[in-house]
Amino acid sequence: MKRQDFRFFHRLRVRWAEVDMQKIVFNAHYLMYFDTAVTDYWRALALPYEEAMHRLGGELYVKKASVEFHASARHDDQLDVAMKCSRIGNSSMVFTGAIFRGDQLLITSELIYVFADPVTQTSRPVPESLRRILTGFEAGEPMVTVKLGSWDELGTHAAAIRTAVFVEEQRIPMDMEWDEADATAVHAVAYNGLGQAIGTGRLLQHAAGSGKIGRMAVNRVLRGSSLGRELLGALMAAARERGDTEVLLHAQRSAEGFYNRLGFQPRGEPFDEVDIPHIEMVKAL
Repeated sequence: MKRQDFRFFHRLRVRWAEVDMQKIVFNAHYLMYFDTAVTDYWRALALPYEEAMHRLGGELYVKKASVEFHASARHDDQLDVAMKCSRIGNSSMVFTGAIFRGDQLLITSELIYVFADPVTQTSRPVPESLRRILTGFEAGEPMVTVKLGSWDELGTHAAAIRTAVFVEEQRIPMDMEWDEADATAVHAVAYNGLGQAIGTGRLLQHAAGSGKIGRMAVNRVLRGSSLGRELLGALMAAARERGDTEVLLHAQRSAEGFYNRLGFQPRGEPFDEVDIPHIEMVKAL
């Protein structure tokens, strides 16, 4: 196997606790590496695993896991764990994995999963929607669709995401989350291949030629993927299309690095908003 055989990679660094007395990675940890990569693979599919499986009416169970050793990884090695769905049967799916150090192939694996009823654990046919998502991802198709619209069009889905993130997770009081600006804002909602709403944001007219992006929220388990970037890109495109020359936002300090990597620069002094540290950031369009 070669790196070019895969389009998905999960990067990790070997920790001291994973090395045995031979000063190489203990063999059982490689299965953990592959399992970690599978979790990240579902994130790349834009599928929050638990919610997605509930919608699909089943669960995935490992039927077989095999590992073949070609060379050893050592402490502090940076590894790329490659993963792909190589075959989908009636009720089973085969994932092929490989671990690379640079271009050197260290480990290969085959994981066979069965889609089954979570109560009886009897097999079920792989749903067509999941089959389509898996084959589409491996073919290089986008996994997310971002829709722009009014609150009347997208408010139900946007509100559900914002409630989960801001009200339930960050403990922002409900009456501080909702305001009259929702009625006039341009809203963005991201959907995955199952039609689940997984991220949202909104665009306001801050001043002449200046847009303000806010209420950026992404499903908790999908953070760290490209979802936030896609939402932000759609909102900036909407601002540019209506003639804005800049966009600004109030970034939570924990997300400052994310916005900075996308070209936003801090402006002014930090401040608290709803008891959370923020910084204003701006980007020219």
